[in-house]
Amino acid sequence: MKSIFLICPVRNASKEALAAANAYVAGLEECGHRVHWPPRDTDQDDPVGLRICRDNGRALLAADEVHVWYDPASQGSVFDFGMLFLASEIIGPKKRVVIVNPEALPPTDGKKSFQNLLRALAAETAS
Repeated sequence: MKSIFLICPVRNASKEALAAANAYVAGLEECGHRVHWPPRDTDQDDPVGLRICRDNGRALLAADEVHVWYDPASQGSVFDFGMLFLASEIIGPKKRVVIVNPEALPPTDGKKSFQNLLRALAAETAS
């Protein structure tokens, strides 16, 4: 089975978003996958956030796939997107990227954006 890292909001995430992400993670784990879900699997007791970023970076590098629960308000997710890009483009091998909630990620026609970048990464790694 696969090892999956879930990029998702943690700090200031709504109860509804956490419950939905928890259900998504539970479904993956019921299928036998190992999932690193930061609200559950990364110790969030870090006043600066440096260790959190390091722990998440190591877990992301170790994963076979990266699933993205997109929330444009999540600053931590933007940082994790940068780590994903570095891991996939420079360190390699490319990781399959799965967008969990594509409805929250509308394309921006003809413009550079995180939405378009994430959609392009997911499309590139879909096979």
